[in-house]
Amino acid sequence: MTSPSEAASSSVDLVDRVRLAIAHGELLPGQHLVETDLAAMFSASRGAVRSALTVLDADGLVTRTPNRGARVRPISLAEAVEITELRAVIEGLCAAKAAQRATAQERADLRRTDDLMRAAVEAGDSAAYSRLSETVHETIRRIAAQATAVDVLDRLRYRSVRYQFSVARLPGRPQQGAEEHSAVVRAVVAGKADDAEREMRAHLQSVIGALYDLQAQGGLYAIPAASRPATMSPAPGA
Repeated sequence: MTSPSEAASSSVDLVDRVRLAIAHGELLPGQHLVETDLAAMFSASRGAVRSALTVLDADGLVTRTPNRGARVRPISLAEAVEITELRAVIEGLCAAKAAQRATAQERADLRRTDDLMRAAVEAGDSAAYSRLSETVHETIRRIAAQATAVDVLDRLRYRSVRYQFSVARLPGRPQQGAEEHSAVVRAVVAGKADDAEREMRAHLQSVIGALYDLQAQGGLYAIPAASRPATMSPAPGA
């Protein structure tokens, strides 16, 4: 018999697996999520699938309608840009705080992650680059010790995970993203709070440019061209 703790762990694992399936495009925007199909796909019970869909609905990754079931929630370009703009403000603050608070060990950890990320780019491993770039962000948030900011960012992360994987695959984006992350890391390691905040904001503004490139390639739902800021030039590849 499965213990309550094992059941809870299994439920959390299922939520993560469905999140990844959505992020990687195995489950497509607007796709109807049939509980029996998901149970077979992930070798889980229908009860576990139902619980996972409840969590994912709260995260904003799926929508559930009475008598109509659940669907993968589409994310528009307008929403993706809005999320990234908000992240730029909050993560800029976290970068500044991290620059003020980082210990010698934490600075060494950031440098090591930066080295691994750059090596992944050199090797052409976009999946490793995407994972390590997220580690940079997570490490800076942890060092910043801003609990409220981290709570908000965690909620935004679930909605943005789908386009982050796609942005990382844009031609030239890993190279540019690695340079941007390295600039943030250098500022944090040097203890330069203003520079760290500026570099983090610049990095996420660059991601916004990449989102427009992604949408132009059919990677996100379209918004009217007039809605695009006139002053923004698209950034090559996040």
